[in-house]
Amino acid sequence: MVTAAPGEERSPALALVNSRRVGEVDDLAAPEEAAAWLRRHELPAVAVGADDLRRLTDLRAAVRELLAALAEDRPPAATAVETVNAAARADAAAPQLVWPRKEWRSTRPGTVDEVVATLARDAIDVAGGDLGRLVRPCEAHGCVRFFFREHARRRWCSTTCGDRVRAARHQRLVVEQREAGRE
Repeated sequence: MVTAAPGEERSPALALVNSRRVGEVDDLAAPEEAAAWLRRHELPAVAVGADDLRRLTDLRAAVRELLAALAEDRPPAATAVETVNAAARADAAAPQLVWPRKEWRSTRPGTVDEVVATLARDAIDVAGGDLGRLVRPCEAHGCVRFFFREHARRRWCSTTCGDRVRAARHQRLVVEQREAGRE
């Protein structure tokens, strides 16, 4: 099990983007794996078919583009914005009184529409809200994950990536010192 990147516990859209990692590691590689991923992230437990899986992976690619655009301070591709907006419209949410508070609840509970709409609305909240300025890509070579940078010195999505970078830097220094000693 991979350690969650900072912010994944607050943003299921960030967790969705990070469901594909270095190499061919993909938590959404098959319908059963996608359903398990949804359960792990406390999203509605739904049966995921092949078409549903495609909707989730298309949404993941669109949200990745939004986060990359935020991190690079550029506008996202229009198709990514359209994909996220369409997914957000897949299921309406309506306010419900759950005494003594108000909650927003799906009008189509237990469906894939509810899941993709929930993920898309979270992506919209991130991109259009205060969390958007915190989105950063991991700076470790080969890592493709994003995280919320809430500490000015943080550069990596996990201690594993930070350790890899430090070990590589140390190895480079050792090699440079050996080569300098031969001259």
